[in-house]
Amino acid sequence: MVLRMEANLGFAAANNHGLGLCADCDYVALINPDAFLAADWLERMLDAANRYPGAGSFASQLVQDGDPSRLDGLGDAFHFSGAAWRTGHGELVREAGEEEIFSPCAAAALYRRQAVLDVGGFDERFFCYMEDVDLGFRLRLAGWASVLIPSAVANHVGSATTGGKRSPFAVYHGHRNMVWCYVKNMPGPLLWLCLPAHLLMNLAVVCLYALRGQGLNILRAKRDVLRGIPAIWRERRVIQSKRKVSCREIWRVLDKRLWFRT
Repeated sequence: MVLRMEANLGFAAANNHGLGLCADCDYVALINPDAFLAADWLERMLDAANRYPGAGSFASQLVQDGDPSRLDGLGDAFHFSGAAWRTGHGELVREAGEEEIFSPCAAAALYRRQAVLDVGGFDERFFCYMEDVDLGFRLRLAGWASVLIPSAVANHVGSATTGGKRSPFAVYHGHRNMVWCYVKNMPGPLLWLCLPAHLLMNLAVVCLYALRGQGLNILRAKRDVLRGIPAIWRERRVIQSKRKVSCREIWRVLDKRLWFRT
């Protein structure tokens, strides 16, 4: 069955609509239109879901569609500064084992449907970009792990419908949503402990994109971050009141290297 929306609702709202209609299933697979699955992708992901009952989401091995010898990503990493990126992006394809990751890239991922519904689904204010990291963070806070299944392979073009990852659209949404994701989800002690790194990272990002000719665009993103903070902070209170894991557990799965990727 194909559902056609009357308007472009964005990745988050469109997937929430689909999730609401999948009432008779335990798992949902999210596949971007620019992701192309290996024939055994779903079989391998469902097998993993049965083997990892404590995991709420599963990432596949994404390879670059234009160069299958290089990775598009092995799941998403979340840095203690609030930056996020696809692990291994641009590196040569290598042997990888099943391992715990922070969250999957939703270009080709499997989720436990009820777990997603229990944490509120995708945040529709995000529209697109970072909405999968935000969902993955909330699943983490609710006690669900995420696991990389490298034997499930998908080719991924990446940002095919938004003009590329450095397009004004992608930069605006990615860097607005990045701050919202950090503010909503980082547990209180870690929020304040990591705040200097978060502010420094945002300053570095503004300088970087100004040098790339997108100064006004990145400043518009940060302006809209501030406009949205009151609503985000109200939601934060609800999310943190339901947190089931310790700050130590969240710290364990954060990327703690001294540099970050944009």
